Amino acid sequence: MHPLRKRRLLVVVFILVVSSIGVALATYALRQNMNLFYTPSQVAADTVPGDVRIRVGGMVVRGSLTRTPGDLGVSFRLTDGNDELLVHYTGILPDLFGEGEAAVAAGYLRSGRTLEADQVLAKHDENYTPPEVADAMKTGHAARAARDAGAQGSSAP
Repeated sequence: MHPLRKRRLLVVVFILVVSSIGVALATYALRQNMNLFYTPSQVAADTVPGDVRIRVGGMVVRGSLTRTPGDLGVSFRLTDGNDELLVHYTGILPDLFGEGEAAVAAGYLRSGRTLEADQVLAKHDENYTPPEVADAMKTGHAARAARDAGAQGSSAP
């Protein structure tokens, strides 16, 4: 093989190897920092992978907010209109966080369908709901309406 062609081939191989290593490292880093979004119904259906940081969104159930006396611990339930999920969080809640409002909690799922949240986000104004939460709420309401219609139809004489 001609020395010039051999040198060109080595340069091309070197570039391919270095770029492949770069793509592999970037993919690995992105996989480690990925936050997957789930609804309380998906958590109840056990479709959530274990020991992975996730985000769960829904509406805060009215009357479910309880604070731990003496520290920043708080517990509340999130619902998508179909199922509920208990969330434990230690920290200062956002100013706009409240019962009956949309919220997204990020953390790790623990036994007993409990989310140990390390971050809680609230909607930023009265007209905004995160698209994922809005879609989950619509699906949950449609499923509940179908279940209620089926239950009323089966109880009719």
